[in-house]
Order: sequence, then structure tokens, then C-alpha cells
Amino acid sequence: MRDPLHPNQFQVNEAWIAFQLNDAPISAGKDGAFNCFCLMDAASCYLLGSELISASQLEPSGKQARDMLTAAWAKKGEFPRTLLLPTGCLQGALKAEASLLGIAVVSASEDELLVFIGEAREGYREHMQR
Repeated sequence: MRDPLHPNQFQVNEAWIAFQLNDAPISAGKDGAFNCFCLMDAASCYLLGSELISASQLEPSGKQARDMLTAAWAKKGEFPRTLLLPTGCLQGALKAEASLLGIAVVSASEDELLVFIGEAREGYREHMQR
């Protein structure tokens, strides 16, 4: 078993985390429902970008995955060495696109990632309850 993950283990832009921000699909009326997938820097917990994906899709398409990574690159000017993905989630197009870019992909449980993504999720929940 590895040591628990923590932001202080990373340098800025060394690793990014991909995750789903919302617990339940976001209703957009006649446009349908969406899930919000985000990329976050592991060291700073800074959100690098997000993409709304139809709730009928389990994860981003190849184009959406490229768009997410490209938008984050535009903010940082480089790609990370590692992309952390929740175990059993985002293992398709985003994992493939990251691998094509030479980014090592590592799976981690949702529980391990909460130290990074928990505050963003809680802020989102509070915003939606208003």
C-alpha cells in the first residue's frame, strides 16, 4: 500500500487530477442534463478547466478530452508528467489522450483524491444549494 496522497507531495504542474465535480447531473432544461469534469493541479489544487459532458455519456469523448487537456495546457504552458484519474472513471478517451501526449496515467481511489478535490466539490454543492 502506498502513502496517502497529499498536495505537498507534488510540485506545481507535476501532476494534474481529472475528476467529476458534481454528484448528480446538472439539468439544463430542454438541452438535457450534464456532468462537469474538471482538471486540477495536484500541488496547488487550482482548477485548470472544466468541460460539460452530456449525462448520457459516461466520460468525455476523444475531442472533449483533447479540448480539456489543451485548455489546461494553454493556462500552464506545459503538460504535467502525471495525470491522476479516479479508479474506474475516465479510463477511456482522457487516459488515451494523456498517454498520446506522453503523460503517465495513474489511477487512485476517490477517497485518496478527496484531499485534493473535496473543497471544489463542497464549494460546488454550496453554490448549487443557493
